[in-house]
Amino acid sequence: MKNLLALWLLALASAPTAALADDMPTFKLLMKGGRFHPETLEVPAATRFRLEVTNAGPGATEFESLELKKELVLAPGVTRNLVFFPMKPGTYKFFDDFHPETGQGRIVAR
Repeated sequence: MKNLLALWLLALASAPTAALADDMPTFKLLMKGGRFHPETLEVPAATRFRLEVTNAGPGATEFESLELKKELVLAPGVTRNLVFFPMKPGTYKFFDDFHPETGQGRIVAR
């Protein structure tokens, strides 16, 4: 009985967080052939959001932003999510360390 109550309280405590995550806007970024598609992502400023990153291949890719302190390495065919806290209006660069000549992009928060 004690364990059941603890599980119920844990589920209750985590429910609002899950609901908030589902309401978060999601933006998609495709990585293919050493390039980002699109190269520029426009997101709302002062809003938490999710970035869904997919590597369509060939080869490994990396989403990295020094300004935003985010890094994600993806094998071909893999999709992963990154959550970004609200950003001030501005432009934030990101790049692919595996394809430095062609893998350049930016997030514009407005």
